[in-house]
Amino acid sequence: MKTRIKDLREDKDLLQKDIGKLLDMSQRGYSHYENDKNIPNEVLIKLALFYNTSTDYILGLTDEKRPYPRKRDE
Repeated sequence: MKTRIKDLREDKDLLQKDIGKLLDMSQRGYSHYENDKNIPNEVLIKLALFYNTSTDYILGLTDEKRPYPRKRDE
């Protein structure tokens, strides 16, 4: 599973250590998330798929229960 957090960080011209500091963790710890060695949201994704909703809905970031359109395989 490829996360998009590296692209998001680079779009803001930030370093891994900057985000690590923001999250109160080391640069190395944060790099594991970008490199898919740790998946911070694996359980959340499984729950969203199981309940057929979005992770944003589970987290309370939206009231829209309907899931987003799924990504097509390339």
